[in-house]
Amino acid sequence: MNPVIGLDVSKGESHAQAFTDRGMPRGKTFRFEHNLEGLASFLIYVQELESSIGLRPTP
Repeated sequence: MNPVIGLDVSKGESHAQAFTDRGMPRGKTFRFEHNLEGLASFLIYVQELESSIGLRPTP
């Protein structure tokens, strides 16, 4: 297993998609804004993924 998080960075907001392995998406695309609340929610998203899989994803 090689967890990865793909990021699409745009002006004002970004979209993230977690993959538990090559070609195997986990959940839906996660959208977050470029502010403290948005970045905090992205951190929680990454921590929950790491906790559920047991491995740290590569951003």
